[in-house]
Amino acid sequence: MPMVFIGGKGIKLSSDIIIDVKNISKHFGGLAAVNNCSLKVERGTITGLIGPNGAGKTTLFNIVAGTLPPTSGKVFFDNKDVTGLPPHELFKLGILRTFQLAHEFSNMSSLENLMVVPGEQPGESLLNTWLKPSLVKQHDLKVRQKANDVIDFLKLSHVKNELAGNLSGGQKKLLELGRTMMVDAKIVLLDEVAAGVNRTLLNDLASNIERMNKELGYSFFVIEHDMDLIARLCETVIVMAAGEVIAQGPMEELRQNPQIIEAYFGTSPKEA
Repeated sequence: MPMVFIGGKGIKLSSDIIIDVKNISKHFGGLAAVNNCSLKVERGTITGLIGPNGAGKTTLFNIVAGTLPPTSGKVFFDNKDVTGLPPHELFKLGILRTFQLAHEFSNMSSLENLMVVPGEQPGESLLNTWLKPSLVKQHDLKVRQKANDVIDFLKLSHVKNELAGNLSGGQKKLLELGRTMMVDAKIVLLDEVAAGVNRTLLNDLASNIERMNKELGYSFFVIEHDMDLIARLCETVIVMAAGEVIAQGPMEELRQNPQIIEAYFGTSPKEA
């Protein structure tokens, strides 16, 4: 929830919703992968989305990210209906997504991977390179400086000139996180950020997500199977099962919820 500072004390403002999913359903033939699902993500929070395999989490994520159209329902971003908008349009609005498998440009350096992120750069126009070379150079210097700042923030300076394809899995995830910082994303959709990352780099990754949230005000919506990571990062956790939201709240409460234990393990607490 957003904070306002009065007399040195932070006071929470009323709820400010950045993502509002209303009655979303997605059918693949006769299969309902998501069934009349509704949820909200508050601005300035790290909100988790968990559930057993086949719960519909990734399908819902893909709908919010614009890679899948819903069968029915609406997605609102900052009170604007963005249902069915393609990813490049959502990118312009400030909705960015990372992937379970990092999508780096393997034959470009880490720094170059960050520099290509901002859209509509003057150097993309052939005419500008001929007629306005000083404009192109000035913009490139500005983008390079920002990329260096992001590299420093993420503590990746030691690999900034390394080909991105040579980075470890965890470093690639950090680089993807850095891409979202190049355009000052309003919300970042994190898909399985812990997958393929060793515990040391995972701690670095989690620390940077926390810093981006607390210091820079980024909002995050996170799919994750690592429950310890979810418990560390998220104030609010949303649980899906069989295409529906079945619970929401702090992780410490959800761990004791019989409905969630049954959804994950197929047993009641007494049987477990």
